[in-house]
Amino acid sequence: MVYSSTHLSGDAPPARPDRAKGYVWPFFREFELFLREKDGTLRRLTDNDGYDAEATVSPDGKTIVFTSHRDGGMGLYTMDVDGGKLRSITKRKGYAGGAFFSPDGNWLVYRAFYPKSKEDEAALDQLLTERLLQPLRCHFEIFVSRPDGSEERALTSNGKANWAPSFHPDGKTIVFASNMDAAAPGRFSLYAIGTDGSGLRRLTTHDGFDSFPHFSPDGTKLVFISNRNAQDPRRDLNLFLADWR
Repeated sequence: MVYSSTHLSGDAPPARPDRAKGYVWPFFREFELFLREKDGTLRRLTDNDGYDAEATVSPDGKTIVFTSHRDGGMGLYTMDVDGGKLRSITKRKGYAGGAFFSPDGNWLVYRAFYPKSKEDEAALDQLLTERLLQPLRCHFEIFVSRPDGSEERALTSNGKANWAPSFHPDGKTIVFASNMDAAAPGRFSLYAIGTDGSGLRRLTTHDGFDSFPHFSPDGTKLVFISNRNAQDPRRDLNLFLADWR
């Protein structure tokens, strides 16, 4: 099992971010990546004074892709499952994260924000200096690329918050969450799109939060997180399972 943890920095969790800047994601510098074996053996994979998290593993179990704040930026990296052969993947200045491999291991899908103006670039620099990100301001788009970062292309370009993408086992469809049709802040629905950028379609119409979709290995089920049926829709999130047709 691969996961991120701040446990080496002490028993207390990192301090919560200042919400004076609105809704922000903190990039806790204490996050490191770990590999836990079936026998309970714990192996540290990263040793970096910066955020190392959002890790997933290639289908053949040999490579980990993750998001890291190092080398003056925030982007995607890969490494072997033993922590060796660290490689930078994203080539442009910005933020990229939440990556998953395609079923054949030949592609990555992820969310990314690349500044398009000097103002956006300055704002991003300031936020990264403070180790924060404002997802509703940065307008994530869904991208795919080869595992070495080549052939990168955007699948969405709607200027909204598109995130949490993953592949269907057939390798031809990607599901993700977006607020592209939201009537109010905090509303996200699930969408599907072809790996060539065609066939965009909305999957859920719940007036709330639906996100983090992922398929079962056989492609017949879709699991996701939602605040539907919650006692407190602002805080309660539950797992839901749906048939995929």
